[in-house]
Amino acid sequence: MRLSGRTAIVTGAASGIGRAIALRFAREGASVVVSDIREEPIWSGEEAVPTVTAIQQEGGTAVYQQTDVSKAQDIDALIARTVDEFGRLDILVNNAGVVFSSSVLDTSEEDWDKVMDVNLRGQFLSCKRAIQQMIAQDPIGEVRGRIVNIASQQGFIGPPNFFAYAVSKGGMIQMTRQLAVDYAQHGILINGVAPGRIITGTHPGEIDMSDPVLAYSRSRTPYPRLGRPEDVAGAVLFLSSDDCTFVSGHNLPVDGGWLAY
Repeated sequence: MRLSGRTAIVTGAASGIGRAIALRFAREGASVVVSDIREEPIWSGEEAVPTVTAIQQEGGTAVYQQTDVSKAQDIDALIARTVDEFGRLDILVNNAGVVFSSSVLDTSEEDWDKVMDVNLRGQFLSCKRAIQQMIAQDPIGEVRGRIVNIASQQGFIGPPNFFAYAVSKGGMIQMTRQLAVDYAQHGILINGVAPGRIITGTHPGEIDMSDPVLAYSRSRTPYPRLGRPEDVAGAVLFLSSDDCTFVSGHNLPVDGGWLAY
């Protein structure tokens, strides 16, 4: 129960990494605001209950707020709902994002804008409003709030044909550093997690390792499997808990050793 008495927002929490983080937070005692553009997970089947339902079935506390993170009015409503429901905001996890694969020559202005609107504008808006709220509330111990931005290992490297996505994630990594420096004096800890190849967007039991992209990722990952959403959730939990009180501005790879290879 490392997050007992804390309130957390997790964006992009209907499926994948965001869902795993929201479930882990609830199991650790947090009240979770599940934020996404849709309530149902991407996959179908008997396990495809909304994240809020899954949390409540385990005895946790959660509410759902439909949010398009690229829209300022949606972010305002998300923060307001959180404070109205639970009185404060202790943790923001910026997980919502879109993936787009192409070279610069094959990237249209519309595709560029869509990636930047969600992956960078969305993080800017949510961080700004969360920091405003955190500054205004009393600290718990030394800390007024924590933000964890979910970037990508592709923000550190130049992956072929992921031009807009890699640029957006590199920007997110730098945003994390900058905000951490600017708001540490207010007792706000801001860190990032950079996942490697994590199997998301599908039912966990439906992984096709014959896919050439997954096969390449497996060949580049020193650890003997690809990542799971729960691997990222564990790292985010550490950065969101009282175990992390003198770490800020750090971007933690969760990639099975990919960046070390």
